[in-house]
Amino acid sequence: MDTGNTKNSPEAGECTGHTHKHPHSHTQTQAVLNRMSRAIGHMEAVKRMVEDGRDCSEVLIQIAAVRSAINNIGKIILEDHISHCIVDAVEHGNGQALEDLKTAIGQFIK
Repeated sequence: MDTGNTKNSPEAGECTGHTHKHPHSHTQTQAVLNRMSRAIGHMEAVKRMVEDGRDCSEVLIQIAAVRSAINNIGKIILEDHISHCIVDAVEHGNGQALEDLKTAIGQFIK
């Protein structure tokens, strides 16, 4: 939710959710944004399929494709997070980042 207060917002490339914020570049940001745009477009197409009364089996297959796309986006973000945020956190002695990662992975693979 955007509160309009950018003073407390993280800078681009900053990991948050840890007790230690650290600026760095995520190598996959543009790839993630591109994949998200495609997944959103695909989801809108699935919505139109439902509105048009398309066959339920076809809709379910397309929903499975969207789910797969979203999971793949999550994998890219996770890999990038480990490669940048977690490595940096470990180098700076931030054990909480590993606990946060465990929690995030638990939620991601539900």
